[in-house]
Amino acid sequence: MATPSIRDFDFTGKKVLVRCDFNVPLENGAITDDRRISEAVPTIDYLLNHGAAVILCSHLGRPKGGPSPEFSLRPVANQLSSLLYRNVRLLPDCVGDEVRDTCQSLAAGEVVLLENVRFHPEEEKNDPAFAQQLASLADFYVNDAFGTAHRAHASTAGVADYLPSAAGFLIEKEIKYLGEAIHDPKRPLVAVMGGSKVHDKIALIDNMLPKVDRLLIGGGMVFTFLKAQGHEIGKSLLDAESVEYAAGLLAANPDKIVLPSDVVVAPEFKADSPATVVGADAMPADQIGLDIGPASSASFAAIILGAGTVIWNGPMGVFEMDAFASGTKAVAKAMAESDALTIVGGGDSAAAVDKFGYADDMTHVSTGGGASLEFLEGKELPGIAALGKRN
Repeated sequence: MATPSIRDFDFTGKKVLVRCDFNVPLENGAITDDRRISEAVPTIDYLLNHGAAVILCSHLGRPKGGPSPEFSLRPVANQLSSLLYRNVRLLPDCVGDEVRDTCQSLAAGEVVLLENVRFHPEEEKNDPAFAQQLASLADFYVNDAFGTAHRAHASTAGVADYLPSAAGFLIEKEIKYLGEAIHDPKRPLVAVMGGSKVHDKIALIDNMLPKVDRLLIGGGMVFTFLKAQGHEIGKSLLDAESVEYAAGLLAANPDKIVLPSDVVVAPEFKADSPATVVGADAMPADQIGLDIGPASSASFAAIILGAGTVIWNGPMGVFEMDAFASGTKAVAKAMAESDALTIVGGGDSAAAVDKFGYADDMTHVSTGGGASLEFLEGKELPGIAALGKRN
């Protein structure tokens, strides 16, 4: 069943509860990256311009046991006021008499932001009574929080049991780009995978490998594959329980899977540890692998530049440290320069393209790390599956 869109409904005079993902990074109370806020603006603007009063809700961080000032959405309300060119009032809570009275008195064109829904433990438990309290604030529910769509919480899924509902433009965009990349890609389809453990990517590999033309593997997980080939990996990260799985993949897909031919190693996992380049089959026993090497970066880039579609999930090395960032930067640069449809699957990969200044050159940078991973694994996302129940 197609996911219902806000384009299909009349919002004149309606109060609309919109679940956004405003879980943004903060330093000393200041927002350091407002991408998740700015990505929500098109949906909010559309609703306001079509006669709705808008009630926004989100979580921020992982508060435990109740309200915590450091997890207040106050900075988000201030940033939204700037982006929407209108005052966005932050309400003192997300439920209760005061909140309900305020929401009932909202006029078309007004917008408020509820305080952090995770100040209530009932949110993550998907408590029906709590979901009903949220639903009682509005006439319609819109989910535009792709970053939490893989969570069956009260504000991401439960509310849809009690209100007519639809997806916002951000969720539509995520479904479009991630879905097309998997189901109807322009070929060759190249997947680039990194990250730490093979075990964490098994579901992703199993879903993607039959679909892709090439699978490029880097990051910490590559050393489990090198171990499966019988190579020395020194003090590098090893996912011992996945060695047999990796060996089976390599045997069954010799022409699809591309491993690095060289790696960057160092004596210790430290930013100032002296880095050297060695062959992937010649790692010293007293060294730790922390990045793919320059020859591998060049060969990965060449494959990416010849692709029709590229999906990237996981860095090639410890890109937070300059000495071990070259492989990740090379992948980002090649994707930015490619004519391919380029999809960055959120999380650390999104952080990397931001760091290196290539985010605007990608076709799509997902706002959901865990959600994009589960979507690419072929899993149903509860926050999307719930939409349309009451329409």
